[in-house]
Amino acid sequence: MSNAPAIVVSSLDLQRLNDLLDSGKYADLPGVDALRAELDRAKVVEPGDMPPDVVTMNSIVRCVDEASGATHELTLVYPHASGAAGSVSVLAPVGSALLGLSVGQSIAWQVPGGRTLKLKVLEVVRQPEAMGEYHR
Repeated sequence: MSNAPAIVVSSLDLQRLNDLLDSGKYADLPGVDALRAELDRAKVVEPGDMPPDVVTMNSIVRCVDEASGATHELTLVYPHASGAAGSVSVLAPVGSALLGLSVGQSIAWQVPGGRTLKLKVLEVVRQPEAMGEYHR
């Protein structure tokens, strides 16, 4: 049994992420299996029913590193949009771990060198679904 927190994903994000994974373009990246596992265990809701405190694609999230106390503002993006300051790809370990988390939930992941970091979601600063910005 996993200790992973419950997550929620919109049906639109699920469709787009499955299309991305099925394209084969990113098949060799190590984050693909982790993202598939997260999507498989997620509760799926329609975009208009997404709670406003859940991290979705293109959300801006404020979180804290529970070990150091450092706060970060991150934008969860598709791989092609990563690279900008503060952006994190959904295929990066922290990106797939953040997807679907709610305010107050924490995630732990291993970084290069074997160290484990733990981030807690403090606030969803901006969520496209909460702003009615989802499109089919």
